[in-house]
Amino acid sequence: MSGWRAALMAAMMSVTGLSVTAMAADYPAPKEGEWIARDFKFHTGETMPELKLHYTTVGEPGGRPVLVLHGSGGSAASMLTPAFAGELFGPGQPLDATKYYIIIPDSIGHGKSSKPSDGLKTSFPKYDYDDMVDAQYRLLKEGLGVKHLRLVIGNSMGGMHTWIWGVRYPAFMDALVPMASQPSPMASRNWMLRRMLIETIKNDPGYQDGNYTEQPREARIAYAFHLLATAGGTLAMQAQAPTREQADTYVDTTLAGLNIDANDLLYAYSASSDYDPSPRKPAYSTFQAAHVFRSTSPAAYKHNRELQVRQCRDRVQRRGY
Repeated sequence: MSGWRAALMAAMMSVTGLSVTAMAADYPAPKEGEWIARDFKFHTGETMPELKLHYTTVGEPGGRPVLVLHGSGGSAASMLTPAFAGELFGPGQPLDATKYYIIIPDSIGHGKSSKPSDGLKTSFPKYDYDDMVDAQYRLLKEGLGVKHLRLVIGNSMGGMHTWIWGVRYPAFMDALVPMASQPSPMASRNWMLRRMLIETIKNDPGYQDGNYTEQPREARIAYAFHLLATAGGTLAMQAQAPTREQADTYVDTTLAGLNIDANDLLYAYSASSDYDPSPRKPAYSTFQAAHVFRSTSPAAYKHNRELQVRQCRDRVQRRGY
């Protein structure tokens, strides 16, 4: 088992009290649903009469509710992979879907939820991460009737959403597992790369202030560059593309596999610009009922796997779970 999985499992086991009995397993078939949030108010003051929120569930509503949050550009489908769902949702696994009710929303601007490409283009309200979390909360409470979560777990953007959950709705869950994220302001290389992606698309003549009739050419290239710069890890990339020819093939494959909309992409990455849970630390300090387990990105820290496992296990032992 790789280090990030072992670290995650250690955190999961302390929350669920289960042991890891399998590397991958079958789990109940995912079910898709849709709910409309009426008169949804954004942080800008704008209101949408109907905000569509698509979601996927695994397990039955009678199970203990768990919220799973995807990363930038992803959707619920991106969390239903063998490396994630196959490690967690099967029989005897930490989030056994016969015991837990797993809810995976498509966040605002992503997947099948409301987004600029549905027709509004740049008239779509400018959303941020707080808006996305508020929409998730309304989906759970009003749409699905969930009163309390056992766990919130998310990766990258979903990890940042997880931190926001801890300060915005501290009494709504028992535990948080924010992966590949920090409770600190959006800054440094993370924001530099995001801003360069945004500027590249905006300065493409084909973008036409968001009123394009065909996708701007630079959008796909900028997104691919961002993915290559932030995912995979240096050593992992070296293993996958040790020659120039293999590197070219990797890039070509990445570009060919991207099906994106420029406005959706701009909105999704711009949404992170004001991310900063740190000013709300007083609210976070009142989060007495919940425990926080921080796990690292498999891509970024693959080379440091054993250290992360030890740190996670030590953290669990220190807290006495």
